[in-house]
Amino acid sequence: MYRTSSRTRPRARGPLGRWGLATGILALSAVTLTGCGLQPATSYIPAVGPGSITPLDGADGVNLTVTSRSFTEHLLLGKIAVLAGTAAGFDVTDLSNVPGSQPTRELLLSGQADILWEYTGTAWLTYLGQTEAITDQNEMWQAVYDLDIKNGVTWGAPAPMNNTYALAVRSEAVADLGNITALSELAALPVADRTFCVDSEFNSRPDGMNPMLTHYGLERGTANGVPANNIGIYDTGAIYSATDNGDCNFGEVFTTDGRLDALDLTVLADDLAFFPAYNVAPIFFTETLEAHPGLEEIFAKISPRLTDEVLRGMNRQVDVDGAEPANVAYAWMIKEGFITDPTS
Repeated sequence: MYRTSSRTRPRARGPLGRWGLATGILALSAVTLTGCGLQPATSYIPAVGPGSITPLDGADGVNLTVTSRSFTEHLLLGKIAVLAGTAAGFDVTDLSNVPGSQPTRELLLSGQADILWEYTGTAWLTYLGQTEAITDQNEMWQAVYDLDIKNGVTWGAPAPMNNTYALAVRSEAVADLGNITALSELAALPVADRTFCVDSEFNSRPDGMNPMLTHYGLERGTANGVPANNIGIYDTGAIYSATDNGDCNFGEVFTTDGRLDALDLTVLADDLAFFPAYNVAPIFFTETLEAHPGLEEIFAKISPRLTDEVLRGMNRQVDVDGAEPANVAYAWMIKEGFITDPTS
């Protein structure tokens, strides 16, 4: 079953008490998830041996709590963090599979979790209350680092993977559309070929469909731009298959979704830099990092290996092939030499 989104997007929310929410989510993650058909936070992790990650001085007997949200990509990242912490010699508590972005954030802010992978754009727009998106990936990371350090949160090195919005086209149609590779080439297409599948949120977002078209020299609702009937509104999960089926030429997608490879969809380059950066990075409860600074170096080894292609492959193994996130993360960590299998 596909998730309806590969990441929680900014939305309006009311004030929530930090301690009440953080305490409540511990029970919710342990009990409610089983009833929803999701794996509980205590799902197994295979035995871990040291690889390029070896035990840190002072880690023995120290608890390290890892949290993650409950969608596929975040579960994979959470399991990677659990495996890394275990190889580093900590007694790791696996608090992955928490439903919702705000609860995981609160667990880290309160010190009830030590490590969480987070997206720069989510932090900037949702948690830190900023309204202007930053498209440059390095600038975005530095901006969230500078603000979040004041909240007792330290951002580690970002990964190349940038799980942002994009438009994709079925690969067999690329040649028919003039070998299109980039969003700036949309304006050169015949009007009849400028057809889009989007969801209702992207259709109305202030940083969504309409400003994207304007940014690339097209106006919605005009005969020479993108006529209204050229845009179809779909449920998020249906866009990928609709695009693959040719219901439209260009579908709104997320750049690390496993269905891109499974359905052979080609992502168009955002060559005029419209979409905000959503690079993922490990973030730490600052007090934990001060006590164990070697953690930052360990995750700095992992982050550069997490590319869009790598995450698309891992997401596909879970969402399309039905693999267990822990097994997929484990196989990747062994392949990259970060850990070893002590039973082999």
